[in-house]
Amino acid sequence: MSNRKIHTALISVYHKEGLEPIVRQLHALDVTLISTGGTADFIRGLGVPVTDVSVLTQYPEIFGGRVKTLHPAIMGGILNRRNHESDIREKKLLGIPDIDLVVVDLYPFEKTLQENPDDENALIEKIDIGGISLIRSAAKNFKDVVIIPSVKEYGLLSDILQKGKGITDEQLRKRLAARAFEVSSAYDALIHDWMSGRNEEYPLRYGENPHQKASFRGRLGDFFEKLNGKELSYNNLLDLDAAWSLTEDLGYNEASCIIIKHNNPCGVALRSTAVEAWDAALAADPVSAFGGIIAFNKTVDKELAEKINSIFFEVLISPSYTAEALEVLRTKANRIILQRKHAAFSTILYRSVLNGVLIQERDQIVPTENMMKTVTERAPEKNEIRDMIFAQIVAKNTKSNTIVLAKDYTLLGIGAGQTSRVDALLQAIEKAKKFNFSLKGAVMASDAFFPFPDCVEIAHKEGITAVIQPGGSIRDKESIDFCNRNGMAMVLTGIRHFKH
Repeated sequence: MSNRKIHTALISVYHKEGLEPIVRQLHALDVTLISTGGTADFIRGLGVPVTDVSVLTQYPEIFGGRVKTLHPAIMGGILNRRNHESDIREKKLLGIPDIDLVVVDLYPFEKTLQENPDDENALIEKIDIGGISLIRSAAKNFKDVVIIPSVKEYGLLSDILQKGKGITDEQLRKRLAARAFEVSSAYDALIHDWMSGRNEEYPLRYGENPHQKASFRGRLGDFFEKLNGKELSYNNLLDLDAAWSLTEDLGYNEASCIIIKHNNPCGVALRSTAVEAWDAALAADPVSAFGGIIAFNKTVDKELAEKINSIFFEVLISPSYTAEALEVLRTKANRIILQRKHAAFSTILYRSVLNGVLIQERDQIVPTENMMKTVTERAPEKNEIRDMIFAQIVAKNTKSNTIVLAKDYTLLGIGAGQTSRVDALLQAIEKAKKFNFSLKGAVMASDAFFPFPDCVEIAHKEGITAVIQPGGSIRDKESIDFCNRNGMAMVLTGIRHFKH
């Protein structure tokens, strides 16, 4: 790990806040300063000597400042390898000075996007070219060069200059290089999203709570058209995402009705008609349905609209509506009515944590009969297979830990977001009993394996006859043996469906 001392620094920043102490510290260490345009003027205003980039390049800034630092005299000063003999000979021959420190603060593209999203010319002029090139060049040559890619690293630079006297080791320079590529990739991604039209900004009424500001960045118009109602909220969009995913997984052969509350289904049913599906889904939990999100995969007609109109709900989404249905539904001005389009979900999911982003593939596996491996002496009957697939799809789209109880393509009870799988089952049973459902002949689905046989024991006492689960516990045999002793069927899928 080689140490390097800063002798020459290139400073090219948009915002000058916080720069003065850095400039004075560099000057105190006799560091030669090179700068551009307004930054050079700012440094001179502090009474500190600075060399204009144009003096080194022997070329003026051109095209309104669009081209300043993209020149061999600058890029060569950053990119030459200090211990590479041919590089040393070339820079001496060409009179290129080493640049040991690069300080950049990029044009504020994101702020411009937020303040002037429709001003294309303003946005184009805030796409930084030279700054990004300086950042990437210095980061690439971290073995010799220190890169400060944003004002957020000024504090660290101040420590380097004050405590380290301008001397850095390779480990620190590499860490700053990694941060530089983080800055440049996020900047480029923002521009890409805007250029591709994926970065439209939609103001939302508020976030999870009224005191939190919120917006959506994406293309809502690809997914639905709003036909009625107030502006969508942060929570509305989260619930719509959950409803959309479950609708897709259930398919379009049967009419489906899904009622979502706080990202979890509280009513789900498949029937031959949308009206029948609504009646069955609502019956599963009419209390939780209040203020929820309702999703259909078939046309909403007048009869269905009149039924839905009898309860309070936030959002209704369906692929189509009859004119008579819309007339009924629009009697309440704030009710949000959305007409679904046939847009495909991205296969990648993003989630912010710890000031960073988690990235994973979407869970696209939908349970089918071919995935089921019967592990009990009694094989499930056709109606149980049908209900197990249905229940497992609902479980896949419910927060873990989850247990789903179902019969006749109907959600009877659900336990969602519990820290114990037994608690999830007990919650599901309580829900079913609260709304007078019999669990005799019902099926049970779990998003993950049973670590103990307690869940199948409880299920048996309630009359549940078939179980679907991923399997994979070292104690699977205990659950299987219990099912065999009590005439229950169990199938394993080998696929876990955690959802957090």
